[in-house]
Amino acid sequence: MRLLIVSSVFHNFFEGKIYGYGPYIREMNLWAAYADEVVVLGHRKDDKNLNPIDAPYVHHNLKFVSVPSFNILSLFNVLRSLCVSPIIVFKLFKHMRTADHIHFRCPANLGLMGLFVQVFFPNTKKSTKYAGNWDPNSNQPKSYRLQQSILRSTFFSRHMKTLVYGQWPNESKNIHPFISATYTESEKIAFRPRDYSKPLHFVFAGALVVGKRPLFTIKIIEALNKKGMHAVLDMFGDGPLMPELELYVKHNDLEKYIILHGNQDKSVVKAALLDAHFNILPSKSEGWPKAVAEGMFFGSIPIATSVSCVSWMLADGKRGILIKPNLESAIVKIEEAIKNDNLEMMAKAAMKWSQQYTFDRLEHDIKNILLS
Repeated sequence: MRLLIVSSVFHNFFEGKIYGYGPYIREMNLWAAYADEVVVLGHRKDDKNLNPIDAPYVHHNLKFVSVPSFNILSLFNVLRSLCVSPIIVFKLFKHMRTADHIHFRCPANLGLMGLFVQVFFPNTKKSTKYAGNWDPNSNQPKSYRLQQSILRSTFFSRHMKTLVYGQWPNESKNIHPFISATYTESEKIAFRPRDYSKPLHFVFAGALVVGKRPLFTIKIIEALNKKGMHAVLDMFGDGPLMPELELYVKHNDLEKYIILHGNQDKSVVKAALLDAHFNILPSKSEGWPKAVAEGMFFGSIPIATSVSCVSWMLADGKRGILIKPNLESAIVKIEEAIKNDNLEMMAKAAMKWSQQYTFDRLEHDIKNILLS
């Protein structure tokens, strides 16, 4: 089988291997395992330094087809997009024509262009991993709405299985609930009760960008300590907000409560989650809040905002703490949860739910999609 992957992820070439964002690459290696030949059509970056979170594709017969990245955020970029679009469309047509299965990663500019082109290949088997927020009631860019409409359409997207996070009512037969996973069956552990009377250990794992609200997370920990609750926070991840966060922590004398680790290997984050009382991710928007599910896997109680499928994951507060993006309100909600005596029950429920979705199950689901 010849598998074509259309992805907007930026790829790096290092010592004869093709690298990309680790969690994405590890999942794509599962798709590639069932193909005789893999063609990745995506963006390339020339960076000699690998990020610790990056990982390589693993396949004996993999080809990378580079296409220019583009956006329409300014007049210059609109004009540039018009110039590079014919090149991208030509390469999409060329490689879709010979593919046995086409896999898209959406929402993305390249994904949108690929969805337009796939209309001309109605008999080719296709799948799309929609890694964004599928909630039909959420506020999203028009380009995201357009991609969702194309994917829902059984006329424009034939032989298409679109994998979305969460379960949503009244969807077309193209739409299938799908859960990503990080940990394997062998990594499952028995529930280990935490002592919630000790200093409370929080973990934040995610990109340090405005959408993940890392500064809001820091302010929550700061406020809890001011109220006499000894709380410490390990922050994993990197991004443009790192200098601002470092400055805030230093100026407010929070170094003894908050540690900014930057990007770390999966094993380092796992070790922190095994010990954590809570994992926190007060995002503005999410597709699949992977970091929340990862913490739940080890019995760490999630604290998250009600975006995308988070309410479903947390069973409307039975498997975690749902907060609003308001500091005073969030502190009240967290305080109430800590004072109650059902934290252990909540942690058990979180672990039981998350441990249903292992990397092994993910591999089985992907195999069924590719070979069905």
